[in-house]
Amino acid sequence: MSGAHDKYPAYPDEQGKMKQFEAAYSQYRSAICKYFTVKINRTVADDLTQHVFLKAAENLHRFNANSSLFTWIFSIAQNTVKNEYRSLSRKKDIISDFTSMEPQSISLDFARFVDIRIDIGSALKQLNELDQQIITLHYFVDCTLLEVARIVGMRESAVKNRLYRALEKLRKLLKEWGDIAVMSIQDRISIVSKNEGQSAGVSEKKVHRDLFDELKRSVVQLVSKFNHEPSRKVVIEIYPDLPTFHEAVGEAGAPNWFMGTYEDNTLKIVSPLNPGPEHTYASILKSTTHLFAMWLVRDINPLAPKWLSQGIGGYEAKQMSESYIRDTTAEAIRNGAIPTLAQLENDTWDFETMGGFQFSYLMVEFIDKQYGLDALNQVIRRPDNCRGIFNRSESELHEQWVHYISARF
Repeated sequence: MSGAHDKYPAYPDEQGKMKQFEAAYSQYRSAICKYFTVKINRTVADDLTQHVFLKAAENLHRFNANSSLFTWIFSIAQNTVKNEYRSLSRKKDIISDFTSMEPQSISLDFARFVDIRIDIGSALKQLNELDQQIITLHYFVDCTLLEVARIVGMRESAVKNRLYRALEKLRKLLKEWGDIAVMSIQDRISIVSKNEGQSAGVSEKKVHRDLFDELKRSVVQLVSKFNHEPSRKVVIEIYPDLPTFHEAVGEAGAPNWFMGTYEDNTLKIVSPLNPGPEHTYASILKSTTHLFAMWLVRDINPLAPKWLSQGIGGYEAKQMSESYIRDTTAEAIRNGAIPTLAQLENDTWDFETMGGFQFSYLMVEFIDKQYGLDALNQVIRRPDNCRGIFNRSESELHEQWVHYISARF
């Protein structure tokens, strides 16, 4: 942390005090906020950080120049944490204390494309408190080894040795998750636990292994099939249950079938362990492939239509059985109510009730079977070039599709 070891006069004048406070705030605010995020939780981190710096400003005349300014401010933060713990203890609230950190670091073996975010709190709990603190301060609060040494009251060489041993133990513990390649914690590939306060039991470990296996079969194949190198690594967040997932994505009260979405380069899914009444363990795993395929289409062309990304997602994930598609589209087909491509752009919950998932699937299947993969790739990149790709207008293509699915079912 640059500037963390600078010394300042013990009794600055008023103007000097303000400059020192502004410089300290700019240099150290992020580290102090991360510390509170780890030790307490994210919701109070900003408020407690402000409190620490206000207290530091009020008491700057007491700063002893024999220590670094950062260490002095950090001691205020530590005392603040202790006070919070006392308060939480009286309220009987749960304290995470170094075991539910957000930015921890593991990745799958196809790390070029996907990073699964999992909870490694259970592994950290198997380290003693001092080792947890050293790892946290150095890698997640961004303290230098010298700063860590001053905070924990050890020699820098002793901290370095202890850190090395703790990392080796942590790496061995993380390998117990299964067929994952554990990256060095220094690489800082983000991991977020959405199961705050819960340790990862055998069943959760199985989820991550099964999710790995599901994606291992599909991700590289999808990248090759659609001839596109992802612009960014996709991150996967797993939420413990449907209400938590719905709340997290801003859709409280959403229907039970809504179990996954993506925002930017992050895929968000509900845990297969708690899939809700309309999904199963297996269908949630397949939905992750569906979401990745959708994201890949939009990564190729952000303006790709909804029916195309949804249809490719369902088609590639093979989520829906032949009988399910037939049974849920039969009435619309029989009544001549097959939606147009424009109607399949519906971005409300009605998309499900109109059979949007099934008909989007059938349109992608139709293009693939009748025109081939090259045509499908062209549609992704130029969805407005219907005549150039299919030698017919969109309405003519729709009519051909209607005949295709009417004959199919």
